[in-house]
Amino acid sequence: MEARSTSLKRLKFGKLKVVRRRLLQQYEQQPFVSCLAGFYSCRWKRYQRERTEPGKCCCSLRECMFFPLLVAAFCFSLVFLYTWGEGKNDYNSFDWYNYGNLGYWFLWSLVILIVAAVLFAYISLLLVLAMCLLAEGQRLYLHWSHKIGTFLVLGFSIACLFALSILWRDHRKTVRLSFQVTAPYLHIGAIAIMVLLAWPVAFHAIRADKKVTQMIILGPYLAILLFLFLIPLGMYSPCIREMGTLGPKPALIGHRGAPMLAPENTEMSFLKTIEHGGDGLETDVAISYDGVPFLMHDDTLRRTTNIAEVYPNDAGKAASFFSWDALQKLNAGKWFLKNKPFVGMGSLSKADQKQAMNQSIYTLSSFLRLADSHNKLVIFDLYRPPEKHPYRNLWLRKVLDVILKEAKIKRHLVLWLHNSVRSFVQSVAPGFQHTMGRKAPIEDLLKHNIVKLNLVYTDMSSEDIRKYAAANITTNFYVVNEPWLYSLAWCSGAHSVTTNAVHLLKDLSQPLFLMTPQQYSIMWILTDMTSAFLITLIFVLQWRREKNFSCCPAEDSNSMIENGSSYNKFKTELSNMPAVLA
Repeated sequence: MEARSTSLKRLKFGKLKVVRRRLLQQYEQQPFVSCLAGFYSCRWKRYQRERTEPGKCCCSLRECMFFPLLVAAFCFSLVFLYTWGEGKNDYNSFDWYNYGNLGYWFLWSLVILIVAAVLFAYISLLLVLAMCLLAEGQRLYLHWSHKIGTFLVLGFSIACLFALSILWRDHRKTVRLSFQVTAPYLHIGAIAIMVLLAWPVAFHAIRADKKVTQMIILGPYLAILLFLFLIPLGMYSPCIREMGTLGPKPALIGHRGAPMLAPENTEMSFLKTIEHGGDGLETDVAISYDGVPFLMHDDTLRRTTNIAEVYPNDAGKAASFFSWDALQKLNAGKWFLKNKPFVGMGSLSKADQKQAMNQSIYTLSSFLRLADSHNKLVIFDLYRPPEKHPYRNLWLRKVLDVILKEAKIKRHLVLWLHNSVRSFVQSVAPGFQHTMGRKAPIEDLLKHNIVKLNLVYTDMSSEDIRKYAAANITTNFYVVNEPWLYSLAWCSGAHSVTTNAVHLLKDLSQPLFLMTPQQYSIMWILTDMTSAFLITLIFVLQWRREKNFSCCPAEDSNSMIENGSSYNKFKTELSNMPAVLA
């Protein structure tokens, strides 16, 4: 009889422990939940929010319809942020495009990156708050101001992705290339997100009172998880390779010199490339009105000189319509210090600032002599003069005269890119390394004595590189500025790259993301096994948590809770119980 009394007493206080837990959940301050609901719903008071009853939906019909929009805004903002972030290699081209349309220089690329990052952080915070509230069993209610913010993020991300697809179609190729080096790490990130989602998924799946509801919750989650577990089987990266199979480091050709350290196409820019160990120099050649080949990329002189101050009435005039005497009066360096044309440019020393301030337009002859004296390769784009220019039909001969008669550069240093009258150039200047600016059948390339391809980096393909290399045709890719892209070119077997960042890429001792297949397999298996263990553990903990609650039926505990005197009657007795029963 005494043993039976003790058992009843233990059962009684076991129920009281559950009642106490439910009371604490309903009436204690719960600062963590208050903060979650406050930031998400602007409901800071306990009476303003409510818990999700077992088997019930986590939110109202309106909130259920809006929650997919929140998830969509997160996904689109993530895609755009990744897409734009990986496009950093081409930010200068984007800003230059806007300069051509707007007429003034501004780092629009950096502004878009900052806005995209802020919006993604905002929408990510909302989604994290929602997941935490679901994990705590709270009903969701998104404040109207956040709903407006969600629509703004969704609209901005979709509009930007659409604009990129229309105005910058090659950018999709950049993103596809980035997956070849980042995919293994994106896979780990996706698995980590699935582990974090396991808590709210397990909470609501276990509390669901119908099998159909459980399948609706668990089905998509498990399907996505299985897909992520197996997706590495279809991954390819040239940077996952056996030890000893990596080719030599690609040579670095300075694109207009070192335009992140000095004004482009100036003597200072080329000297900086040489100083930082560049293997070659790239430039652009135009012809002055009196027949002097000089270095200039743009059609006009507005962006890279002070022509608006010296010749304000001729600022929009084509650069080739100025005589050499007029061009010599222009400053080609002040704009660099004023506009800072590249994102992430470091500050120049006072000596470099002074040197940049005194740069002038450089001649082709001086450029070739400089390259020859330092034994550097040269490659250049040749711009035919416009209509009514006196050298419109003589420009190639004028350039050849400078190369062969004035500068007298060693011919094997010249990578001849211009495709017209190639046979004539081969006859008058044997020894040039003839270079093609597009892919072509190997037979055609060998027929025209092509020894190098100069390709835009979005055409990068390790298979094509190997195919051309087998025929002794090397490949150069332009413009490669980012370390990840240079690493991909290195792993793919590229012979050289044209870059704005010789000073950064020269310091890379090995490609980023380089690993052996065995190392990647270990990383993949450990990631999958660890995540599977953690997800299983989360589901077990949630199941045990709900099982403990089931010892005291909801209606019994609710009736005891509602009867305040009953609870008060046992409160003192409960607090006085020995620790073993508490």
